[in-house]
Amino acid sequence: MTPTLRAHAAVATPPALAVRELARAFGALRAVDGLNFDVAPGELFGLVGPDGAGKTTTLRMLAGVLRPTGGDALVCGVSVARNSEGVKQHIAYMSQRFGLYTDLTVRENIDFYADLYEVPAHERATRRARLYEFSSLGSFEHRLAGQLSGGMKQKLGLCCALIHQPEILLLDEPTFGVDPISRRDLWLILEEMVSQGVAVLVTTAYMDEAERCDHVALLDKGRIMAMDTPSALQESMRGQIISLRAADPRRAVEVLRTAPSVRRATLFGDTIHVVMSAGELKRDRIEAALAASGIGASEVQEVEASLEDVFIERVTNGAASAS
Repeated sequence: MTPTLRAHAAVATPPALAVRELARAFGALRAVDGLNFDVAPGELFGLVGPDGAGKTTTLRMLAGVLRPTGGDALVCGVSVARNSEGVKQHIAYMSQRFGLYTDLTVRENIDFYADLYEVPAHERATRRARLYEFSSLGSFEHRLAGQLSGGMKQKLGLCCALIHQPEILLLDEPTFGVDPISRRDLWLILEEMVSQGVAVLVTTAYMDEAERCDHVALLDKGRIMAMDTPSALQESMRGQIISLRAADPRRAVEVLRTAPSVRRATLFGDTIHVVMSAGELKRDRIEAALAASGIGASEVQEVEASLEDVFIERVTNGAASAS
């Protein structure tokens, strides 16, 4: 099922997660500042932003681990602010440092969480077999968790979190520090959960991962800068974008930021994205500006906006309007 269809099918159902003006302050610091969003059953929702944006604090509140200082959230109808313990029976929360026991085997870890969540004994074998099927951990069930690779540890963490078949899955940057193959496998597991009707809220700093989500909220300094489907956010980007490579990319960015009709120039690895004012798409102007500074350019082409382009644009505009 495509993300668009999943989101459309979930419209008529009550939200699994309803966040209203959710806030958390640590002294004078507003780590989370009035968040509002819904996550439907069978929806993959991404909270996207850099370190310090408020992603982890948000998940900790939704998991009933941290009490809000303002607003509320309903988790399957249960108030986070008034009944944090009641929330926990509906969710699985996987933090960045999920509590695996390195001196226990894969199976022993899963069985431990089955005990913790009081999974009926007669259901455990079936559930464990299903978890092994999509995580490919069955052949490693007698291996100590401490001897697993980083990606396999993350998959084991997911299996432990899913053993009680939660309605909502809260994942805090589950692919951080994981190799590309394991990242792909983890996302396949999430998509499997979503297809079964589980609501998944995942935080990530990777914009390519955010594009897999049905909806994303771009978070910065505790506030949502923009929220929509990834495609709608990309289409909302004003102006036109030129991608290019330059022999001296950092100096090229400095030159382009002062060029006529250029709203923004940003370095993406070894590629530069130049945002031009609408109707001002002039590749020759870019090449001329660089040539005048003795910088050669190659692979100059118009490209579609990425989520990273959108995020940088929204954060930049937000900072400008606040100043």
